[in-house]
Amino acid sequence: MAAARFLVSGRVQGVHFRASTRAQGLRLRLAGHARNLEDGRVEVLAVGEAAAIEELARWLVVGPPAASVVAVERQQADHDPLLVEFRIL
Repeated sequence: MAAARFLVSGRVQGVHFRASTRAQGLRLRLAGHARNLEDGRVEVLAVGEAAAIEELARWLVVGPPAASVVAVERQQADHDPLLVEFRIL
């Protein structure tokens, strides 16, 4: 199992970004979450197969149609065995 944390900036709040990210996570059979941060970014935590995380990372650069992604910062994350689904926080 692999894990990664992404910080997505741009016009990513109020554009269905978290729900679209959850749909992608479920499609890719990932666990984790998407949540809005106070500074306007969206944090995404993804846990699962490395190839699926890479596919999600490519999708995050584009996001849903109404979004305008400026940057995606990727960080290492610890695998949390208690995560079993992809949620919106």
